[in-house]
Amino acid sequence: MRILLDTADLEKIEYFNLHYPIEGVTTNPTILAKEGGDVVELLHKIRAIIGENKELHVQVTEKSFERIVREAEAIVAAFGKNTFVKIPATDVGLRATKYLSDKGIGVTVTAVLTAAQGMLASNSGASYVAPYISRSENLCADGVGTVADIAEIFSKSNTKTQILAASFKTAKEVLDVAVAGCHAATIGSTIMQMLITHTTTDTSIAGFDRDWREAFGEESLLERLEKKA
Repeated sequence: MRILLDTADLEKIEYFNLHYPIEGVTTNPTILAKEGGDVVELLHKIRAIIGENKELHVQVTEKSFERIVREAEAIVAAFGKNTFVKIPATDVGLRATKYLSDKGIGVTVTAVLTAAQGMLASNSGASYVAPYISRSENLCADGVGTVADIAEIFSKSNTKTQILAASFKTAKEVLDVAVAGCHAATIGSTIMQMLITHTTTDTSIAGFDRDWREAFGEESLLERLEKKA
């Protein structure tokens, strides 16, 4: 499963883009609002950090069909290749998705809470559907189950739409959607760090270090190899 970073924090984007195999960055109005400042300049900086070959997902803020289309076209014109326009899974959103997809613009249908929304987004030509996991769970629904249902529906059709799961509160939710057949997940930096680290791993490393020092002293294997070279 591919991983994207769900943040507009430039320092975090630089760090994870440099050190880990993220596929791109996703944003939404709330994420951008947290950073403040010149939002267009911020998005250009994100694009500059990740480069043109990674994905940048930018959400529309307009509500009418005509203005959503105009905003989507402006987003792609501004941020170029591999830019996907996020459009909420509403009636007008799906109509705009079909229109834009027919014109070759990549659309991520977001705020998906049901398999039916995911199916209709796919039928409208969306490149991605973004089901909300934790937010769905908070509504007493089964977010991971929704991903599994969408994956099952997609597997029985010729759709090219992929599932990009979002809205995670735990690392386990990320693993659960991977098992459920999700193509990609967008996660915040805190969840990313949870996936990377584990206290038992740290304990094991400390044990290796202790055993090495007891047997060989403070001189490392690298230092010993370089002596023999």
